Amino acid sequence: MLLKELSSLASPLSQGQVDKLKQLTAELSAVQLAWVSGYLAASANQGQLAGAPESTAAQSITILYGSQTGNGRGVAKALAAKAQALGYGVNLASMGEYNVRQLKQETLLLLVVSTHGEGDAPDDAIELHKFLASKRAPKLEQLHYSVLALGDSSYEFFCQTGKDFDARLSALGAKALLPTLECDVDYEDKAEQWQQQVLETVKPLIQTAGANVVSIGAAKGDSEYSKQQPYSAEVLVSQKITGRGSDKDVRHVEIDLADSGLSYQVGDALGVWFSNAPALVAEVISGLGLDAAASVTVGKDTMTLAQALSDRKELTQLYPGLVKGWAELSGNAELLGISQDKELTRQFILKHQLADLVALYPVTVTAAELLELLRPLTPRLYSIASSQSEVEAEVHLTVALVEDERHGAARFGGASHFLASAEEGTRVQVYVEPNKHFRLPENPETPVIMVGPGTGVAPFRAFMQERVAQGASGDSWLFFGNPHFEQDFLYQTEWQQYLKNGDLSRIDVAFSRDQAHKIYVQHKIQEQAETLWQWLQAGAHLYVCGDAERMAKDVHQALIQVAIQEGGLEQEAAEAYFESLRADKRYQKDVY
Repeated sequence: MLLKELSSLASPLSQGQVDKLKQLTAELSAVQLAWVSGYLAASANQGQLAGAPESTAAQSITILYGSQTGNGRGVAKALAAKAQALGYGVNLASMGEYNVRQLKQETLLLLVVSTHGEGDAPDDAIELHKFLASKRAPKLEQLHYSVLALGDSSYEFFCQTGKDFDARLSALGAKALLPTLECDVDYEDKAEQWQQQVLETVKPLIQTAGANVVSIGAAKGDSEYSKQQPYSAEVLVSQKITGRGSDKDVRHVEIDLADSGLSYQVGDALGVWFSNAPALVAEVISGLGLDAAASVTVGKDTMTLAQALSDRKELTQLYPGLVKGWAELSGNAELLGISQDKELTRQFILKHQLADLVALYPVTVTAAELLELLRPLTPRLYSIASSQSEVEAEVHLTVALVEDERHGAARFGGASHFLASAEEGTRVQVYVEPNKHFRLPENPETPVIMVGPGTGVAPFRAFMQERVAQGASGDSWLFFGNPHFEQDFLYQTEWQQYLKNGDLSRIDVAFSRDQAHKIYVQHKIQEQAETLWQWLQAGAHLYVCGDAERMAKDVHQALIQVAIQEGGLEQEAAEAYFESLRADKRYQKDVY
């Protein structure tokens, strides 16, 4: 009771520190609490007798991260570790777990934030982003801050969320310690430099305040395996689950986590490191007239050119800097024109790979120059399609092979081709990427509505496995779509069994090419508007997984129409309704 009262008062502690204090005291008996109270009082008196300023306990660096794929979280955690090693007090938190009203009490704030989709804030940064842009945001003249913005220059609104945070904090009177640093996909070196520079810049501010405190806001320890140190797992199964006549090649992949100790929750993603296909590597090297066995250096490592292109460099995804650099090397007027237009460059990137550049726009380049142009290989994230309650020391994925024919040559996605080609026993480097913004309701009696066309159905297979293991009594409803019933009904027998057992209350399917007019999941949502609205009014949680570019937007518009039609809401009120569901974690998306 005392802690509840204290947390409601103005406090020198951050919200994260208050939460930690609550967690600690909840485990103590009355006698232990009395002892701790006396100990802390004595410590405070001792500090004052020694001449320590009263502000010491209040001064710390708050580090907040907004991260969609885990990169921002990784940079923020590394920054916190460096700050603590210097003796600084640190409060590290996800923006999604931060109390925005604490902001007016901050004096040192370091932000690491990515940009998601077309300039959108990542899920865990949405609330803070909205708060800063609102009239409720306070003046922040006492605040010093710095922003590290992560993004992908292949997208039009590069690092937009970081730019937004910088602009709003500045407008509210806060003072920038350093200019906002905008980082592309190959962010590691720039992020490392920023960490060192910003910690050096805050030093006189912390010394002025007399702070050198021990942090109680540090992040909990994670698994020993991570993006930087993945686990070498074994592929058990890579089985095609679309029919012979399907235009799609979708694989069900099972991976053995053995005794790794890796654990995951339904809704999480699996990060997969992969090797580029040997045939693709050979095509690039021969097309450029280079020597596969030539010795090259990547970072601090020496290896052959073939090894570097196989395991260290991105070959299947272009980016604007590479298109521009290649255009200048080739001197090709057409490519130069494309490279100078953002939209043309974006469209070009979607339809070409490095091997296409090599074939269509000849250049003379050394092995070292080639490697300098290429981005580092990055892992791909796949929504996990299993629950450990069901599969234990395994993890399952639903992988669509990215395949296209360009200029007479077959082109594949890097990771999807690696997984689709994997034979039993193939080793794959993996790690778990948590997704706290795509979670089942805590109460298993809560009904859930799942919208997952194509491979977007993957996490809902995991959801159902988990709900069955929980003995969940809440209703479950799945919307699934794909081109053809006979060829593309992913996990059909499993869904039918769930229906038969009563674990899945209902399923609505949309097979777009099985009739003259195309039918998609958004059409099924509109058809079931009355019932869907009743479920939402009864407290159902709504989940959407799959393509962000079109499907998620179309589904959202269909939901707005449901609220207008069945709820009698105006357009603006309907938008506000689903925004409130999102804020209450009743409307969650895993889109890509």
